[in-house]
Order: sequence, then structure tokens, then C-alpha cells
Amino acid sequence: MPIYVDVSAAVHRRAGLGRYAESLVRALVERFPERFGLFYNRSGTCYPLMGLDTLPVRTVSAGYKPWRMAVYLGQQLHIGFDSLIPDAQLFHATEHLLLPFRRIPTVLTVHDLIFRLFPEHHKALNYHYLNRALPLYCQRAAAIIAISESTRRDLVEHYRIDPNKIAVVHEAAAPHFQRAAASQVDAVRARYGLPEQFVLHVGTLEPRKNLVRLLEALARLREGGLALPLVLVGAKGWLYEGFFRRLDELRLGPAVTLLGWVPDADLPAVYSAATLCVMPSVYEGFGLPVLEAMACGTPVVCSRTASLPELGGDAALYFDPHDMEELASQLEHVWESESLRRRMSAAGVLQSSRFSWTRTAEQTMAVYERLLH
Repeated sequence: MPIYVDVSAAVHRRAGLGRYAESLVRALVERFPERFGLFYNRSGTCYPLMGLDTLPVRTVSAGYKPWRMAVYLGQQLHIGFDSLIPDAQLFHATEHLLLPFRRIPTVLTVHDLIFRLFPEHHKALNYHYLNRALPLYCQRAAAIIAISESTRRDLVEHYRIDPNKIAVVHEAAAPHFQRAAASQVDAVRARYGLPEQFVLHVGTLEPRKNLVRLLEALARLREGGLALPLVLVGAKGWLYEGFFRRLDELRLGPAVTLLGWVPDADLPAVYSAATLCVMPSVYEGFGLPVLEAMACGTPVVCSRTASLPELGGDAALYFDPHDMEELASQLEHVWESESLRRRMSAAGVLQSSRFSWTRTAEQTMAVYERLLH
């Protein structure tokens, strides 16, 4: 009887959730072969997870929004979905969508409570759905995995979840995130038209990423004679109109390169090409780009909020995400000191090595075993 892991976010390439689901299942299968199966919603365009085609697979075919509503109503009405995975030993919901079962124990990964803490940063429909559904899913799950201590604290504070029900299991940078060879860096620099030196941000364009304040910090530095090119990697998310409006108002267009989605295979070289990586988010459940950048030897400047200090440790430099002046000051400090960047690079590689998907798989498996025994 397999343990089924929901990889819907991975086969549909949904940014951070997809990377989590795929990285986790690959690490689990490598560490504990013959134990796992895959579950996913195959509606729409799906991208197969290469190398995992021998695993048992169970699927459903439903539109994203109708499927979310069906799962929520199933939980409300106590309708069992056991027939979808009749041979399951356990089910792990890797995104905020817990299928209702009657006899199958369930684990739910909670990534963040952004919709609860910052409702203005979410579309209204998504906010109302999660505000109703996630507390119910947390109640119904046999165990919860929080991807950071910050998320665990939020669950205890806002949903009054028993701390004993929650296991903190950190993510990690994928193994291929490491300092790229000079030839690889030259290749991506030419392919994407990257400047010789630049500030890099990796993440979806959405309000909580705080990119408007980043633009304002760069404009302030330009007023003082320091022109920092900015490269943004990531697809458009939601409520991004304010970012483009501010970009035009500040006349920063020539200084900002928007690459959109970049293939995972190219990202290590993009990180390695950057002078520094910045993450000005007002909130992150985890903030994986911090570890990815550090693993590639790129200095990181990030917010001192939520989970980010858990990841950056002593290797990153921090700022208040609401303080544009402090953000600008830290960017300038790192940009202008090569010796500081070298120290931060070495410290970052060491810090990122403290996180690994092998460790994540082992700790996740320990959660499964507690339920099964």
C-alpha cells in the first residue's frame, strides 16, 4: 500500500508550491524507494515528473476551481474520497487542499497564512476560500507539517492548533543549486542579456514581495549617483498593476530587466551571475530563493520578518521591509564592498548546507511513521 503524495502543483508548475512538492517526492523516493505513489489533478496542461514514471499514479480530472470547491464541500459534508486512492496507506496534501477521507490518515503541509495576515495582498475570491477552508483542513488533518517555525507560530496563534500536532520541516535548495562555472555564467548572461553586475530578485510578481518599495530604494540610490541594475525572475502573479505603474512613474524602465519565468536548469547560473540577491518581502512562509542564492555563493540582503532570519542566519544582511531608506542603505553597503560580498558568499554557502532535501525527507517520513504506528 503506497503513501500517496499530492504533486498537482508540481505537474502544473505552480511556482514555489510546485517546487516543494516535486523536490519532496524525489527526495522521499530516493531515500525510501517502493513506498510512494503520486496523486494529481490532471486537468489542463500537465508536465510529467521525469524519472518518476514507475511509481503508482492516481489522478482526477477537474478544473482547478471546481476541484477546490468539491474538496471543501466534501470536508464540510463528511463525504469520503477514498475511492480515488483505494490502495493508499496515507495521503500527504502538499498544498492547502486536503482531500476528505474516512479511513486514510492524512498529513497537510501548511506553507503560510499570508491570506490571513495580509488579506489586501490576495484576490478576494482566493481570500474567502482559504479563510473558510484552511482552518477546516487543519482541523481534519491527522498531522500538520509547517515549513518554518514562523508558520508554526502563526498556526498556533491564529488557529489555536495544538503545537504537538505540528512538525516543523524546513525545505532546502535543490542539489543542482551551486556556484556555476564561468562558462555557464557567460552563457546565461548572453542568453538573457544580463548586465555585468546586477541586483537579482527571484519570485512571483505580487504585492507581498514588496517590489514597489524595492523600486523606490533603487530610485533613491540613483538620485545619489549609484545606478544598480535590477533583474527580476518570476512570472506575473496577481495584483501586480501597482508595480508597473510605479516603474513608469520612477522612470526606471531601462534599469529593470524582467525575465519572467526562467527554466530551473538556468537558475543556478543566473544566481551566480548576480552581484547580490535581494528579498524585500513583507512576509514569506519560507523564502526558498534565500537558500538558492546562498548555495550559489551569491550574497543575500533580505527582510528581517517571518521565516527569512531562520534561513539566512548570520550569513545575510537584513532590513525592515517597510523602511525604504534602510533597504537602500543595505543594498549600497553590499554593492560597494567586494570584501563584504566575499565574506557573505562563503558564509552563505555554509548556511545553505545546513538545509537538505535528504533531511527534509527523513523528517517527513518520521511524521508519516508516527501516524502509521
